[in-house]
Amino acid sequence: MKILSKNKNTQGVILAIVGALMFSSKAILVKFSYQYGLDKLSLLFLRMSFSLPVYLTIALVQRRKSKANDLSIKDWGVLVVIGIIGYYFASFLDFWGLQYIGAGLERLILFLYPTMTVILGAIILKKKIKKVQVLAISIAYLGIGIAFFDQINVVHNDNFWFGSVLVFLSALTFSFYLIGSEKLVTKLGVLKFTSYCMVISCVAVIIHFNLQSIVSIFSYSWEAYMTALCVAVFNTIIPSFIISAAIYRIGSAKTSILSSVGPVFVLIVAAIFLGEDITIAKVVGAFVVIAGVWLISKGKK
Repeated sequence: MKILSKNKNTQGVILAIVGALMFSSKAILVKFSYQYGLDKLSLLFLRMSFSLPVYLTIALVQRRKSKANDLSIKDWGVLVVIGIIGYYFASFLDFWGLQYIGAGLERLILFLYPTMTVILGAIILKKKIKKVQVLAISIAYLGIGIAFFDQINVVHNDNFWFGSVLVFLSALTFSFYLIGSEKLVTKLGVLKFTSYCMVISCVAVIIHFNLQSIVSIFSYSWEAYMTALCVAVFNTIIPSFIISAAIYRIGSAKTSILSSVGPVFVLIVAAIFLGEDITIAKVVGAFVVIAGVWLISKGKK
């Protein structure tokens, strides 16, 4: 039993890190998509439109395999709420914020959600905050603070703080999604929960686009559509199932803390592909963040 438990924990840690890396690279592709003329709502619409057939197919297949009454009315209500919050509202705010701030700084602000998740878990789910979690969060945040402190001081952008607030609100809404998903993903299983949740999110985005957008979705270049397709496949479909699987194995709090690898990853990739500065402070901060990730991954022992 101990061996099985250890394997489950190890699998969860690996899944959480891989999912975090794939989700984090979204900021890079979003920045590229803006260079091709896509606006935030059009990009979100294309992302969800490309994703919807996959999630809808999986949802129908999974529903046929199990009982039709696997969810109560209350469960459906929670599912609709977290679906709208987690991958519609949080994504919209994030895409909006990325119009005004760099990909590296976006990861820094978005990474506030692990702290929010742990605190909300203590309030809503009555989970005790362990000392190792507090220590790991503190170390990871120290590293992020070191890595990005100099960037905050050199930004010259009238909309800098507005974009920062938007990304902060995205982190807050996503933390609510993680908390709300933990019980339902255990009840439904990874595939069914993720597909149900994402279908709801896709429908919400499509409705929003058709009600508000005045731009023709067929007016962009082929590069814009290819970038949106990559965002859908590599930053949405695949990591959404990976993160749900990680939550199923190790819980939402530990999954969110392990996501501290995301800012480090974006720091390097943004420097290579977007030309964002990489300094000694950022390198030192990266090693401190890795130390925090290592600590939380060993916390089970």
